[in-house]
Amino acid sequence: MSDQLRMGVIGAGHFGRFHALKVAAAPRARLVGLHDADTARATTVGREAGGAPAMALDALLQACQAVVIAAPAEAHHPLATRALEAGCHVLVEKPIAATLEQADSLAALASARGLVLQVGHLLRFSAEHRAISSRITRPLYIEATRIAPYKPRGTDVSVILDLMIHDLDLVLALVDSEISSVDAMGAAVSSPSEDIANARVRFVNGCVATITASRISIKTERRMRLFSQEGYLSADFGARELVMIGRERGLPLPGTGGFKREAISWKDHDAMEAEHASFVAACLDGAPVLVDAAAGRRALAAAIAVADSMASSADLVRASGLVI
Repeated sequence: MSDQLRMGVIGAGHFGRFHALKVAAAPRARLVGLHDADTARATTVGREAGGAPAMALDALLQACQAVVIAAPAEAHHPLATRALEAGCHVLVEKPIAATLEQADSLAALASARGLVLQVGHLLRFSAEHRAISSRITRPLYIEATRIAPYKPRGTDVSVILDLMIHDLDLVLALVDSEISSVDAMGAAVSSPSEDIANARVRFVNGCVATITASRISIKTERRMRLFSQEGYLSADFGARELVMIGRERGLPLPGTGGFKREAISWKDHDAMEAEHASFVAACLDGAPVLVDAAAGRRALAAAIAVADSMASSADLVRASGLVI
């Protein structure tokens, strides 16, 4: 068993830079190099990350045991395919691929080669996810809001794959049931694809989730409310605060028939560092992959269902003679 995992980073943009810095600082990994279509950019990030060189893709794959793919979403499938075929473990940023067929292809290839394929749903490694999932296991209704001011970065995909997919993945991780229906609407405002979206997702077990995402808001807000058999939970991710009304935790609430109120806060937590540590452990130690290809496919399928419902809603609006 190797003491350190030889890793490369493919894509030296905004997230690629963060990945490179995390790999360079990780005790059980060694940053071999970076690859990007913009060689100068890869060189700059490599210097910042301790002098790792910019490399041609084939050379990087031959030198590495594992790679992080932080390229644009449409490149995930071809790059991950090349990496897996070269014998590299892969941590690919979300979404896992552009289509379900591509996701299935990557999962099958990783399984056939006996390689780790982890999907970068970063919030699964966050302190807020742990705080919620340790308290809520049987949700009945979930309301999630994720809004932010406009930034050009990320607008190569719709707000569904840019922002909403984070909450879709968290909801899917909390709700142990298949999706039965999706009703969604959205609009493109500042970019070619949707910048604001709202989806109502129904599950076979009866749970309902309403999810709103926007990248054209005047402020940043990330909140989630959950009603469950355990009680009511409200989380403000920006303020890092959580309040739960239930029967198991907290201080008694007089006159409520035995309910208690718990209020907690959490400290900053380096979710990407935890994500990388989990990936390295899976590669070197055979530890379970927390966010595997199946989880990535499920999140992608939900995002595609939202997009399809949104398109159907827009068709109905146009057929009615209204303009959106």
